[in-house]
Amino acid sequence: HLPNPKGLALENVSGAYWRGDEKNKMLQRVYGTTWETSAELQAYKKMKQEALKRDHRKLGAQLNLFSIQQEDAGGGLVFWHPKGATVRNQIEEHWRNIHIANGYDLVYTPHIAKIDLWKTSGHFDFYGESMFKGMEVDEDEYQLRPMNCPFHVELYKNSPHSYREFPLRWAELGTVYRYEKSGALHGLFRVRGFTQDDAHIFCLPSQVTDEIQNVLNLV
Repeated sequence: HLPNPKGLALENVSGAYWRGDEKNKMLQRVYGTTWETSAELQAYKKMKQEALKRDHRKLGAQLNLFSIQQEDAGGGLVFWHPKGATVRNQIEEHWRNIHIANGYDLVYTPHIAKIDLWKTSGHFDFYGESMFKGMEVDEDEYQLRPMNCPFHVELYKNSPHSYREFPLRWAELGTVYRYEKSGALHGLFRVRGFTQDDAHIFCLPSQVTDEIQNVLNLV
């Protein structure tokens, strides 16, 4: 809060549902900014203009890196073009090398699972509104994964483990799918399908401190 702002500007107006629920009335949202001096306001406006020139959505199209086929495939689903895929591959290769060098094993897990797994993990109850609707396969209900955690736990449960094996460090570039409302979608920042850097560490209580420090050093 500025008691006597010298720089004041109205930036945008938009509609918004009360409490984010489309069943409620539409409200008017007003965006503005205030600064102590007019010079600070002008500097802010210039910064925003420069940022618009580097908008990743604009650059993605200009450089032929990626696209979102809104009409044919749907919103929030990213298509990586050859040039963009080349950049992504370099990033992912760096990610793999860094994790392997830090003692992680790489894993791959499915993109769907029975709905019961998500109920056991708690995702269905606490995250259900952000999950896509299930699909029926062989009379069982399956669900696109919104997160990778239950899959790594399933890997761990697959066989008994000796204390000599710990710590187990498992990393995955896991693609997940989350239901985002159309109005919330924004380029690559807010999508319905994305690949995230995900890892889980299974260790002994006596190893927790060291593992946390190792993760912080890795980051």
